[in-house]
Amino acid sequence: MKAFVQRHCASVIGTLSGFDRLLFRGTQRMLATARGMMNYLWAKQIRLTEFGDWSRELTRQVRAESERAASDAGRPVLYVNDPSARKEDLAREIARRDKVESGLVCVLSAVEPCWSYDLHRDRAGKKLVLVSRRRKCLHLYHYLMHEELGLMHVRVQTWLPFDLRACLNGRSWLARQMDRAGIAYVQRDNCFTRVADAGQAQSLMDQQLKTDWPALLGGLARQAAPAQERLLTLEGRPLEYYWSADQSEWATDLMFRDEKSLALVYPKLVRQGVLTLGAADVLRFMGKRLDGRFKGEAATDLKHRPQGVRLKHRVDANSVKMYDKQGSVLRVETTINDPARFKVYRGTEAEPDKLQWRKLRKGVADLHRRAQVSQSCNERYLSHLAQVECPATVGEELAPLGTAVTRDGRRYRGLRVLEDRDATLLAAVADGRFALDGFRNADIRQALFGAAADKADARKQSGQVSRKLALLKAHGLVRRVPRTRRWMLTDQGKRVTTLLAAARNASAPELVKIAA
Repeated sequence: MKAFVQRHCASVIGTLSGFDRLLFRGTQRMLATARGMMNYLWAKQIRLTEFGDWSRELTRQVRAESERAASDAGRPVLYVNDPSARKEDLAREIARRDKVESGLVCVLSAVEPCWSYDLHRDRAGKKLVLVSRRRKCLHLYHYLMHEELGLMHVRVQTWLPFDLRACLNGRSWLARQMDRAGIAYVQRDNCFTRVADAGQAQSLMDQQLKTDWPALLGGLARQAAPAQERLLTLEGRPLEYYWSADQSEWATDLMFRDEKSLALVYPKLVRQGVLTLGAADVLRFMGKRLDGRFKGEAATDLKHRPQGVRLKHRVDANSVKMYDKQGSVLRVETTINDPARFKVYRGTEAEPDKLQWRKLRKGVADLHRRAQVSQSCNERYLSHLAQVECPATVGEELAPLGTAVTRDGRRYRGLRVLEDRDATLLAAVADGRFALDGFRNADIRQALFGAAADKADARKQSGQVSRKLALLKAHGLVRRVPRTRRWMLTDQGKRVTTLLAAARNASAPELVKIAA
């Protein structure tokens, strides 16, 4: 990211990195599975024949007390029949109309899919069985103008197991923090186009990661669903919610001086991103490699929206995307829905001191590590864009390579980058598979010659590749990795191979248009 900011230092007036949208899920773990639910019913001495009446009475009380919070505050309860309606927009309009600056804005209800329980008659066993099924029930959205978080909502499922969803926005949260700190800013939608002290604002955003999430989310749960602590107890104690982050969006915003400054570079970034970023590159941004062990799906898509152009790269359920916001903000955003793709150095609940690299969990205990992973992904993406957005022309970058050079008393010929022999070599060393760990002689030999007929043929090909790599090293395009037999592209090598890839994929009319 530093390389990108340095390259555009005349236009970039500040950066901010932090959570954008955060979607939390609250689960009472004992009630989350059919087996756990059966254990709870046994502990409360509730028969399956009584389950229907018991659960309906719970639903009635949960719904009544949840809606009573709105009536006590004098706020509206509205049913939303249109599934395509944006509930947040409706809540914002109500808050604006009624000038709500703090507290409950409204409660919006809607029938939506959920996981709940049903009774199934086991004819073979001649008994009733409790099963978990996909069903539909009424959900209550409590929209709050929180004194610290800004506008956010808590969704209450009114059927067992009474799961909760809490959704907040890190940028709205930051606005409240900057108001208290006296930092001037200009906010449009959910981004900032101007911040008087971006460094201090970043420090405030970093403080969000130190939040006691269970305490914060538990307080919101008690406010939206006050009946559940009283109705769902075991041995005299209320069942506690386990909080996990179902989805996180970590955004890095680069604030440009004005719309014109961003408009000059953004089309080039989008074009080069489409032309030069393959599946291996996208995996690299996510800290993965494209090899035989990867069984998922990587894809890239470009979408033109009313707000601007968005370029999105997806690896299964996770993604990194780039788009222009409000004309003058370049946003790179990593969205994580499946954190198990990443690692965290931690112990277990049973053995907290046995530290090792394990799968990243959805639980809020690993949210700090999720932020680190997301920021690293954004930085790798911006570093690639810094290479792509090269200020030198193709001719200026490639012309010196055609001249012979002398290194350590030995003369090396010039490169013919547009001829098949050298172009194939450069494409091989720039393969995205080697971006993380570099490449070996054998890797390039396989790419150029395929499988060798015998050992003598392999030795001959290995010698040819060694001489080719020495040629690229003499021109400053590759370097040896110390104390290994691996090679990697230099910064110059990355620029050259990126320019060549773009030139190979561009049509003649496109090149003429660019030259004009």
